[in-house]
This record gives sequence, structure tokens and C-alpha cells, in this order.
Amino acid sequence: MSTTTTSPLSPAERLGLQQLLLRRQAQLDAQLETQQHGQSRAEAAADVLAQDGDDAPQRDADRELSLARNDHDLDELGQVSRALLRIDTPAYGDCVDCAEPIALARLQQIPWTLRCTACAARHEGPAAMPAHL
Repeated sequence: MSTTTTSPLSPAERLGLQQLLLRRQAQLDAQLETQQHGQSRAEAAADVLAQDGDDAPQRDADRELSLARNDHDLDELGQVSRALLRIDTPAYGDCVDCAEPIALARLQQIPWTLRCTACAARHEGPAAMPAHL
């Protein structure tokens, strides 16, 4: 059970969280567009491999970092999109594990979260949880 309980979200709080989600969605879309420069992952990787020079190890590391960043952004974009689909449902803002309300401060930081702080710590491990959430 969550150690911090809150009242159900007000319409104004939901609207504010929806705006946060929409802003994050736009940011992620822009980041992904910039990372891919309009290319598919395969095309971007082929471009990197086609470059001449003695910096092949650096190119490999750059390519791996770029692909990891892209994967992370795509995963987060999916979470944000699913949260936007849930925002108007009664269950939005309730922990999927314990069904307790997620603290508004946590939702304001991570509006796509599915779990309260306590359940997230159990699910992801204590090292994955920022101290302030």
C-alpha cells in the first residue's frame, strides 16, 4: 500500500497532467525526428558504417548510444501515449498494483507512471527510484 495517499484527481489536475503529457509527447516526437533525421534505423546505421576514417570504434560506440537513446525515447513515447488514452478514465492516477491513488507530486513528475512510489520501488528495485518521488 502507498505511504502517501491523495484524493482523487480534480478535473483541473487531470487537465494539467494531460498538458504535461502532450508537451512530453511533442518533445519525444521532436527528439526522435532529430535522432533519425528522417531516416529509418537501418538507413542511419548504414550511413554511419559508410563513413571513411580510422574512427570505427568511435562510430560503433556512437551508433550504439544513438540506438539506445532512440529505443528509450520510443519506449517512453509509448508510455506517454498510453497515459493519454487513460487520462479520462477513473483508473488514471491509481496504482496498478495496490489501487491506491498515486501522489500528485509523483504524477506531475512522471505523468505516465502506473505505480505509486512504494509499489514502483518493489517492482523496479530501490536503486531505480529517485529519492524525491
